[in-house]
Amino acid sequence: MEAFSRLGSMLLHALETREPTVDLLESFVDHWKAITNYYIKTTDDSTPVTQTEVPWRLRQMLDILVYEEKQQVEDTGPCMEYLLQHKLLETLCTLGKAQYPPGMVQQVLLFFSKLLSQIQKPLLQLVNVYRPVQKLIDLCALPGSHTEKEEAQFLLVICSRVKQDPHTLRYILQILDKPAAMKPASDQSQHSNLQSQASNHKKEPTLPSSQSDSSTCSPVQSESRLLSALLQLAKSQRASVCLKAYESLLLLSALQSESSGEILANHTQLGELLAGRLLQLYSLLPLESLDPGEVQSWPHTPWSSQFSRCSSDLRSSAADHVTNFFSWLDFLDHLMREAPQVLAVKLAQCVHRFWLFDVLQPQLLHTCEEVVLVSTSILCVAVRLVQSSSLLDVLVHFVLRTHTLTDLLLQRCDHISDQISLASLSLVEELLQKPHRDILDELVLSFLQSRSYLSLPAAGQDDRYTESHEANEDIDGLEEDPFFSDSLLFSDSQLLPPLSGLGSASDVVNSFLCLVPVQVRSAQLLQEGGYESYVHDAHTLVTECQSLSLSWNWPLSLLPPSSGEGEEFFEGHLLKVLFDRLGRVLEQPYELNLKLTAVLSRLSAFNHPLLHEYLLNPYIHLSHCSRSLFSVLIRLMGELMQRIEQVSNLTDRLLNTRRDLLGLNHNTGLEHLTLMRGLVVLEEFCKELAAIAFVKLPLDQR
Repeated sequence: MEAFSRLGSMLLHALETREPTVDLLESFVDHWKAITNYYIKTTDDSTPVTQTEVPWRLRQMLDILVYEEKQQVEDTGPCMEYLLQHKLLETLCTLGKAQYPPGMVQQVLLFFSKLLSQIQKPLLQLVNVYRPVQKLIDLCALPGSHTEKEEAQFLLVICSRVKQDPHTLRYILQILDKPAAMKPASDQSQHSNLQSQASNHKKEPTLPSSQSDSSTCSPVQSESRLLSALLQLAKSQRASVCLKAYESLLLLSALQSESSGEILANHTQLGELLAGRLLQLYSLLPLESLDPGEVQSWPHTPWSSQFSRCSSDLRSSAADHVTNFFSWLDFLDHLMREAPQVLAVKLAQCVHRFWLFDVLQPQLLHTCEEVVLVSTSILCVAVRLVQSSSLLDVLVHFVLRTHTLTDLLLQRCDHISDQISLASLSLVEELLQKPHRDILDELVLSFLQSRSYLSLPAAGQDDRYTESHEANEDIDGLEEDPFFSDSLLFSDSQLLPPLSGLGSASDVVNSFLCLVPVQVRSAQLLQEGGYESYVHDAHTLVTECQSLSLSWNWPLSLLPPSSGEGEEFFEGHLLKVLFDRLGRVLEQPYELNLKLTAVLSRLSAFNHPLLHEYLLNPYIHLSHCSRSLFSVLIRLMGELMQRIEQVSNLTDRLLNTRRDLLGLNHNTGLEHLTLMRGLVVLEEFCKELAAIAFVKLPLDQR
């Protein structure tokens, strides 16, 4: 009896589970037949689809498919089988393309989006799914489209599913069996298109074949239909549409499977399309009317911030164009940080080739000062904003290894135009803040490597003894110099406790502090702190520079100097212009002097032994015709003492100048104003160097 009861329960359970499945299929088929019957029976082709029962029928079909999947844990249910076998998606895509009834494409997009997002089983690898998906992609981002919202959502769902199943990327991009031989021709066409954009700078360039029908495109061009549609939607005036396009591009670019990055890099036009958009935005910049100072101080504009700006945040048209350009550059930088290496390198190469080389370089080499100034400022901001290693690589290569451009940019640090000099120095300062070893190698270290700035000791003479002896001579000479005798009279509070041995903390620090004569110091006139107040800032700067160079495997000690006979030392183009300008600090604009000393302070803060010796060691004995930072400062102090003899009321002028610079008054006279400001900069700079030298010393020597 118990066994019979169990059997009855099993049969009843089977009937209960079977009956709904049959009902689901019948209901699913009934809804589909109702849709097809509408097309057979209707004679009015002007009724909007929203006034028919088609949208409701599609929603019912979708609900049935979702419910069926929850019941069929492993196998494909009969409703899904029916959808696939009878090619319902193909039919829907055709109806959407025909826009019959009006607005049908919107309903089709919604159905595809919900189907692909709500069905958990992978579908995109099925031929009866990815083929209609491809056709529907071709309908997206067409001119005059009124369904941008639905298109953006559909493409975002596609990219999300590809993110879950990266192997389906080939199906969506239609590159299953494309011959590699066709790719170079497409690349050549793409390059020609982008070159025409660069040459026609002031006109709105057109992206390649973004709206062409897939049947007329070459196979390789049709591969990028998804990508070109996303780029087109990224230009939408609707923030929600634009944001979804950006997110879709990020999803695709961040695919981390072994083949996905290579596919996107080598079999699509993603890099060219993204670079093309950068050119479009750059062509809209009103270069002739931009303020270089405003551009150079442009704040970081994260790509996502544009979607949170409200109408009250809108600025002038020119500012909007600048914001849009740097926002897109930030987006590319973010994308390259997320992308596989092979794709990030390809994208960076496209930016280098089509923007930096074809467009920006001619502007940097231009003879018009306004063009040079604005383009240098834009490059400066680009260097500051970039964080991805791939894009930073091409920027460093562009600035430091394009020989004509490199020499010119460094020479412009000492340009006849102070504005161009300031912009060029700002570019150098931004470069020195980037985590790229080649920057210091190319700009400074390669020239110091031989240490030929040192005077070699006589044969058999001990180097250490010679260095100690020469240091003593230097100090004795300094004390006997009438220009500096008074400046060595420091109070105990101004000096560090003496340490044994030349080159100790007190020796090095006091060497820089003693450079500025007492009679031209102005900080104490306003009871400002001594160099100790700069130690905190110096510690921050040194820590920052050390964190940049941790992975660069710099040597811990110096190699012996080169023994080349008659080798003439050249400090390099950068240090040459920095030292030349430092020698003219008493006759240059205040802002320029601040930037100059900031660059020299940052160089001094790096922990390479060559930089420490050449920039911060006052005791080295220089070879003939060589100079160091300390020797330049000594010569400058000699000139200073001669110049101040012609200035009456020196103390009052210095006090008024410092007050003016601090914003305490605005009564500084024009006479000797540049000289007075130069004196203030020198005093502050020497204290900065003293603080940096102190911070860089080992803890047990402080």
